[in-house]
Amino acid sequence: MGLRFRNITATPDDPVSEWGVEGLAAAIERGGITHLQRIARRVLDEPDGDVALDLGQAIAITDTPLGGLLAEMVDRARHGPRAEVTHRIRLAIAMSGLTARECARRLGTSESRLSTYASGKVTPSATTLIRIENLGRR
Repeated sequence: MGLRFRNITATPDDPVSEWGVEGLAAAIERGGITHLQRIARRVLDEPDGDVALDLGQAIAITDTPLGGLLAEMVDRARHGPRAEVTHRIRLAIAMSGLTARECARRLGTSESRLSTYASGKVTPSATTLIRIENLGRR
């Protein structure tokens, strides 16, 4: 059975731009990968457009782990390479299974410096980024 929208006139077959907040929320909660891909394509095409703005509201009213990933996708689409680096650092730290303090110690830096990398306030050198990613692969 495919995705169905409730209480709105748009259908999942309509362009994503016609779904509105409720349609996007339904797609996040009950849709499949094709619905999420359609949303992603639209957001990547227009990171500051209506769909990206509606998606932020849809994420706020849904209760799913996808919300965080979709919010990060919007952020990355809006902010480019810096957001990509921040995402990769956060992912590596999470995958390492270590605390931020332990990650910093193993990298030979301070916890506060690692925090500035993870927040995007400071962009690490390519060498440091590779070291962080390698730590996440262990």
